[in-house]
Amino acid sequence: MAAMRCMLGVRGLLQHAFYRNSASFAVRNVHAGPDKTPRQDRQMSSQTLDLEEDKPQFPGSRSEFTKKLEFITPDVYNGIPVYRVLDRQGKIIEADQDPKLSKEAVYDMYHKMTLLNTMDRILYESQRQGRISFYMTNYGEEATHMGSAAALNPGDVVFGQYREAGVLMYRGFTLDQFMNQCYGNNEDVGRGRQMPVHYGSKELNFVTISSPLGTQMPQASGAAYALKRSGKRLCVICYFGDGAASEGDAHAAFNFAATLECPIIFFCRNNGYAISTPTSEQYRGDGIAARGPSYGMATLRVDGNDAFAVYNAVKAARELAVNENRPVLIEAMTYRIGHHSTSDDSTAYRSVDEVNYWDKQDHPIGRLRHYMVSQGWWDMEKEKAWMKQARNEVMQAFQRAEKKKKPPPSELFCDTYKEMPPHLQQQREQMRKHVAQYPDNYPLDNFEKDRD
Repeated sequence: MAAMRCMLGVRGLLQHAFYRNSASFAVRNVHAGPDKTPRQDRQMSSQTLDLEEDKPQFPGSRSEFTKKLEFITPDVYNGIPVYRVLDRQGKIIEADQDPKLSKEAVYDMYHKMTLLNTMDRILYESQRQGRISFYMTNYGEEATHMGSAAALNPGDVVFGQYREAGVLMYRGFTLDQFMNQCYGNNEDVGRGRQMPVHYGSKELNFVTISSPLGTQMPQASGAAYALKRSGKRLCVICYFGDGAASEGDAHAAFNFAATLECPIIFFCRNNGYAISTPTSEQYRGDGIAARGPSYGMATLRVDGNDAFAVYNAVKAARELAVNENRPVLIEAMTYRIGHHSTSDDSTAYRSVDEVNYWDKQDHPIGRLRHYMVSQGWWDMEKEKAWMKQARNEVMQAFQRAEKKKKPPPSELFCDTYKEMPPHLQQQREQMRKHVAQYPDNYPLDNFEKDRD
């Protein structure tokens, strides 16, 4: 933490990467001032040439010559430090890093973290009972959602991967909207055309999630460039996992954002596993944060189980992205307590003891609860009352969504074109005739009737 203070907190860490070369740049260009006489100019130019005669002039590097043949190996330096504010017992480590959030703000953060956890449990069981086709939980990563969402402007555009439901919840997406999407009923904004957990909201500036890994990343860089051109002083935040960082799309997105100087925050949730592949089998370098400087991005590694540290990191990153039109990379170190999805059994590739440690000893919800208790804001009585209320709210939304009918089957062909082309009209009619011919095989009573 002493090193952190020397760099003036989170903002100092982020700015350090940009300004550490500014002094040498100024020295190289000082002779170009308009107040110098031609003789002075020639003299300074000659001195500059003498000084730089033995320095590399290759474009694209800031290096010096060396007479020693030495390879750079990954173990020559300590790993990038992990910034945190709260310890595991919920105590503020350094007073000057306390975000000083109000009681109401912390309450809101905690309520939504636990509400998300409750929703996950019920919808996971719903899939296991055959009521929905698929689900992905957010267990253990709740602080990355709420801490980051609280630091953003509501106008900032969010590109999620598929485990950022809490960001959407923080922005105001209701339990009914979550349930309607997972059930694909007639109230679902996507009209049942997406898999469960593929949320989206135009009103909340949350771009609809897509299944292919990493596709949102270059899209996010393009959106950030558009925001820069618009002059709106907003930014994009792009969430992705450690597995997505191995996709080619990630490298393209980083490079585009850096070279075009886009206001974007790349937020990596490094939760230890890409489905069943541990990070030890994904890369040999120092995590994802080590890639940031090589692309010319300000970079920070943060404790993803510490909601306050995540909040501070994203708040500082947003200021830098918007004020400087610079991309920022944040690697949030966390742990995926749940299975990757309902299609996965994580006991096949990790031990129960490993999962139990993170669930019992270093859970983000528990850490924030410890902080609230230490402030006199929370106790066991309030905890029991809130958990009962949260479960009731989730169950009521669950029951409402399950009773609603599905959209008309013919809507499969809508909304791709402004006017439906002839080939889709033909396919729609073929589907209608097929369903009419075999009515016993299609439960049409569960669907709304066609409108035309």
